[in-house]
Amino acid sequence: MDLLQWLFDARIDFAGGQFLLLREVLGNVFGLLSALGGMRRKVWAWPIGIVGNLLLLTVFMGSVFGSANTVDLLGQAGRQVMFIATSVYGWVRWQQAKHEGGIAVEPQWASWGTRALLLVALVGGTAALTPLFRMLGSYEPVWADAWIFMGSLLATFGMAKGWVEFWLIWVAVDIVGVPLLLSAGYYASAFMYLFYGAFTLVGFFVWWGVRRRHDVDESRVTVETAHLDPTVRRE
Repeated sequence: MDLLQWLFDARIDFAGGQFLLLREVLGNVFGLLSALGGMRRKVWAWPIGIVGNLLLLTVFMGSVFGSANTVDLLGQAGRQVMFIATSVYGWVRWQQAKHEGGIAVEPQWASWGTRALLLVALVGGTAALTPLFRMLGSYEPVWADAWIFMGSLLATFGMAKGWVEFWLIWVAVDIVGVPLLLSAGYYASAFMYLFYGAFTLVGFFVWWGVRRRHDVDESRVTVETAHLDPTVRRE
């Protein structure tokens, strides 16, 4: 219990009265490890991410958990809950796939119809959630908080499905998230979002490369199989 209390209260102080909650730093470190595992298509990425989500939930609902920083970001807090639920789905899905085929997930491109649905869900969900978050007292600009929530939901679901495009959704989340978190005083999270922006671009090209190699291998197998036709004779 003493260790938990220390973890909850621990902070890193800076000159001028500025500080970072240790929970915020650790939560983002776990998030980074989860992203790294996701890029490498490792099943352990999901439980590691859940630990980070639980830590960050206590940070972004500061007034509820009695933190010194009482600025509430309901979209940020809500997405931690959403992350946990979606991560359980992804964890089970990747674990089953690994048992069946030896690979947790095979990156694939989403169809154009799916891409359109993702875009509509991102914009429409943001518009729908903005007045709700504002009514609940979320930090302004509320639309940015709603955008981050919806983008995070879609990106996590896309990762569970194995869509290469999910990395680009994270980029869109990071672009909005950095200035919002800086203005709200969550400097550790803002820095991590900035880092994530570059990291997610790398992840996109890594998964793209995996998909491209898979397509090349499939094409090679198809050509080789065609040449094995026993009815074909060479004069």
